[in-house]
Amino acid sequence: MRRAVTRKAEGATEWGRRRLLGILVAAVVVAALLLGGLGCAVYLAIAGIGGEASANIGVATGETDRSTVAQGAAHRDEIAAEPMLSVPESAAFPAETISSEAPAIKIPAGSGVNGPAFVMTGFPHTPEGAIGQLAQIELAVLQSMSLTTAAEVYNAWALPGGVRAEEWWITASVRAFLTSTGMGEVKDPSSSVSLEPAAALVKGTDGPDWTTVCVLMKVTASYKQEGQIAFAHCERMQWVGARWMVAPGAPPAPAPATWPGTQLAHEAGWRTWSTDDTTDPDHIEGDH
Repeated sequence: MRRAVTRKAEGATEWGRRRLLGILVAAVVVAALLLGGLGCAVYLAIAGIGGEASANIGVATGETDRSTVAQGAAHRDEIAAEPMLSVPESAAFPAETISSEAPAIKIPAGSGVNGPAFVMTGFPHTPEGAIGQLAQIELAVLQSMSLTTAAEVYNAWALPGGVRAEEWWITASVRAFLTSTGMGEVKDPSSSVSLEPAAALVKGTDGPDWTTVCVLMKVTASYKQEGQIAFAHCERMQWVGARWMVAPGAPPAPAPATWPGTQLAHEAGWRTWSTDDTTDPDHIEGDH
């Protein structure tokens, strides 16, 4: 399984930062194409991946109203499918951040206790709690870069009625990364992938038990060289059995992968991630 990593054909060039970043971009793009099949491919073609950013009228840049009464499946489909700001691939690379402070969103810390598939749980029954839970689901899968882990996590945290585990956006990203690097089904021990939640937004809600939320991560990957890229992901989330789970239905429209803190990230509606320390169990215990 490691042969492709340790053996080099004659005349092959050394791994470089550009190649690593190219693989990370490919992972995101391939994931998008595999996720929604033809429908998503058409959306991406219209959005113009690789072209200029498009500030189209009517794109979703975050929730304007919190719905306290559920309106049903049709309304949820509208929220999930509403296009978001389309940006070029280059927007995901490290770039200069704007000096003015972007709006922040406070995300609860969670309980620190591992739930199903060893994913940290204990997030409250709020849209911000759904963001915190989604981030933990992403972290569990992407840091391991294992197809087996991706399937285990998805099956433990997704309700029936959505895509299959192998078609899930995150699984597709893992598969694209592993395939591009020739690593097999798990990442090579000499490589590492770390993620940091950097921004988030609530795209919309339908009553207290359903929301579509988005998370923007800073990804640092090391494989021969080190590279960084932004990774954006939206998911329908539903409150079931005292926890947020991935809700059924078609996956949301792709989120804009912009480097956190940039002007483009601000235009896309991303709000700077701020951990609500008052929800940390250690903080609460100390107060008492």
